[in-house]
Order: sequence, then structure tokens, then C-alpha cells
Amino acid sequence: MAMFPALQQPYTYRRRTASEPDYRRFPGWRNTTEREWNSPQWQRSHCVRDLRQLREVTGDLLGGSFFADLERDQREYATMSMLIPPHMVNTIAADVAVGGPGSLTDSFFADPVRRYMLPVFSDRCTDFPSHPCSQRDSLHERDMWATEGLTHRYPTKVLAELVSTCPQYCGHCTRMDLVGNSTPTIDKARFILKPQMRADAILAYLRATPTVRDVVVSGGDIANMPWPRVEAFVNAILAIDSIRDIRLASKALVGLPQHWADDQVVFGIERLARTANARGVQLALHTHANVAQQVTPSVCAAAKRLLEAGLRDIRNQAVLLRTVNDSPQALLDLCFALLDEAAVMPYYVYMCDMIPFSEHWRTSLTQAQNLQSDIMGYLPGFATPRIVCDVPLAGKLWVHQVYYYDRIRGISYWSKNFRTESEAADPEALSRSYEYFDPIHALSSEGRQWWVDHGDDGQAVTAVPHCGTKAS
Repeated sequence: MAMFPALQQPYTYRRRTASEPDYRRFPGWRNTTEREWNSPQWQRSHCVRDLRQLREVTGDLLGGSFFADLERDQREYATMSMLIPPHMVNTIAADVAVGGPGSLTDSFFADPVRRYMLPVFSDRCTDFPSHPCSQRDSLHERDMWATEGLTHRYPTKVLAELVSTCPQYCGHCTRMDLVGNSTPTIDKARFILKPQMRADAILAYLRATPTVRDVVVSGGDIANMPWPRVEAFVNAILAIDSIRDIRLASKALVGLPQHWADDQVVFGIERLARTANARGVQLALHTHANVAQQVTPSVCAAAKRLLEAGLRDIRNQAVLLRTVNDSPQALLDLCFALLDEAAVMPYYVYMCDMIPFSEHWRTSLTQAQNLQSDIMGYLPGFATPRIVCDVPLAGKLWVHQVYYYDRIRGISYWSKNFRTESEAADPEALSRSYEYFDPIHALSSEGRQWWVDHGDDGQAVTAVPHCGTKAS
């Protein structure tokens, strides 16, 4: 039989079976039983919440310099408090054989999951740890609340934020202004209404607004709500005739898959899916994995149960993060792991939002455009994620939709074709330019110097071209 030589390609596909190391490699979990590990209650009660607990889990496997680096970051830069489920911790340095004291330090430090779940001081940019134009609520979601917790940004779609906590806290969280506990650097905003009053107000708005057909049920993370409350809320949405799409949003499928594999949740999804199917409504789950090693057997098993229970789709929304997944290899590995092992659809890859202390994670628009080109042609068209920029006040836009781009100063200009509720009386909403800013570390020396000279006022003073100008 003739053998055909493999062509040399920039990326070589190989199916890789989902894997996860034995959690007993960590001293703190050596006596943990498999039944305990697979329990969502055990996972929640054994989350790593501070340096002391991380030391208890890792024993002497991490050196003291790492903890000093982490402690300084928690004190000076962290916008999210530390909260990582054991399952997520176990995906860090997953392919490292643990030896004696300090044996895990270098691999743990360099690991992409660690880089965004456990940022340390030495990760940060020193000159501009925050962009001068960064904002705590960088997407102005609260400005677009139709009622507390309900962001009505797009004409036909809304975001319902039912809860302000998560099973795990990601350092790059776009809702860092509202979600989680306050940190030494950020005093968090808070919901005012009680949970049921907030849910009732959201439902009342949806019933009174038939132009809305699509609801994202999120937070925070709905995995932190008691399942009966989630099910009751979604059932109430299903009773609204204008709603045709419901998307449940939960990173916990990746961070705490034990929750989504729990019988109470799976049987509840089955009930909701039956109702949705009978009413012609699409019910899906959106999750958030950033690197392939997070697609573990536990994640795959939970996803399989949910799909068998009747979910229309499970889709992944990754965030493009420098040193985490900012290469074609990393993005394609992630997409194939999701597709091949978990039957999860790669959907969006978001550029990191301009929140405080995020400069070291952010990439330039140029890099995002190059990455979009680099991953084309390898995945099925329906499973090739769009890399998008969530432009403040303009919404999600494909990275090649920019109409003008000042590469020297790293300022991109965008337009949009809809008004938010807050712009109902604004005649210029559809002709105005909306700006997004590259991280300053990605600019040329000329561009960096411009921000040194002009960045103190937090404004980019530039001539704004007319809409329709061809992107440079």
C-alpha cells in the first residue's frame, strides 16, 4: 500500500485524548477519595481562597519566591479575590511529574492557566499596569441597565445578571467592578435589590418588551445560584412568547464540572429542554475555556450529560490573553480539544477588555487580526471562532471590521448600526466613532512615548476620521 508523505503545515492536527493528572500529586489532596473529588459540595468547600490554603494544597512543591510574588500582587494589583476550585488547580502544570521540594515552581509559574487564574506581581506591566483609558465597567453595562442587572445593549438581545458571584474568579473578568469580593485595589459595586425582586423586575421588563428575543442568563455565574431558582427563572422566560433563544452562561462547566454533572442539575436541564423544544425555543449553554488542558475528562463527561439531556448546543467563549493563548497553536489546540473531546462548539474569542491592571494580558488589534487569519482553514467553517473586539458602547465587532487604525498610538476606530436604550435620543449614535486602545507595551517606541506624554488625562486626543474611511 502506497504511503503518502505528510505535507509540512504551519499547524499539524493530531487528535489528543482529554486527560487530567491524578489530583493526589498535591500533598493537600493525597487522602482525598474519588467520591469526594467528584462531589460538587466537596469541590466548593475546598476551593483555594488565599495563600495559606494554596500552601496547604501544594506543600513544599512551590518555592517561597512564588508566594512572595503572589502575595504582592494580591496586595497591589489584584482586581479579583482568589477563588479556584480544586479541579481548576489540578489543570495547572498538568503534564509535570512532581518530585521534591520546589519541583513544581517553574512549571507552575509558566503555566497558562496559572497566568490568568493566579496572576503574580512579576506578570504585570511596570510602566502602564493599567491603560490610561481603562475603566472598571469598561463596557458600560450598568449604564445600559433597563432594570437592575439587565443590560439591554443590543436591539434584540439582553444580558440578565442574576448573581454577582462565581465558583471561580478569573483575573481578567470583564465584570470585575461588580463580581466577587472587594480587594485592596477595588471596592466592588453591589446590587441593591434582593435576588427575587431583581429577577421579578427583569421578567417584567421582558414581558413588556417584545422586541427582545434572546436572553443570556448569567452573572457572575449561574452555577452559584441554587438550581431551583435558576430553573424557575428560565421557566418564566420560556413562558414569554417573544423569547426564542435562551443562553445559560457558566464557566463552571470548565472550572467546576462536578456541578453541571450533578443529577439535580442534569434532570433540571432535561425538564427545561423538553419545555424549550415544545415551544420552539433554542436552549444552549455558554462556557469559557481558554486553553486545551482545561478540557478534561470531567468536563467532557459533564458536557455529554447536558447534551444528552437536550441542550441545543454548548458553545465556548474564550478570551485572547497574552502568554496564555496568543498563538495559532494554542487557539487551534483549544478548538480541536473542545470539538473532538467535549462536543463543545468554539464560538467567540474575545480580545481582553480594558479593565484596570489588565495591560499584561491584552494584545494589539494587529495581533488579533493576524491570529484570525492564522487559524482559518484548519477548523470546519461552522466551528471556526470569530475573534472579536468588544468595543465600549459599540458592542462585539469582528477584528477586521475596524474602519480606521492608528497603529502608532494603538487607537482603533469603530462604527455600529444600532442604538442602545441610553442612546434613544442621540442623533449621532450611528455616525460617531467608538475607540478601542491597544496595550501600550505593544506599541513602537514612538507610540509608547506619546502615551507617556499624553496619557495622564486619560484621553486620547486624536483627529477622528469620518466613518467609512478604509482601514489602514
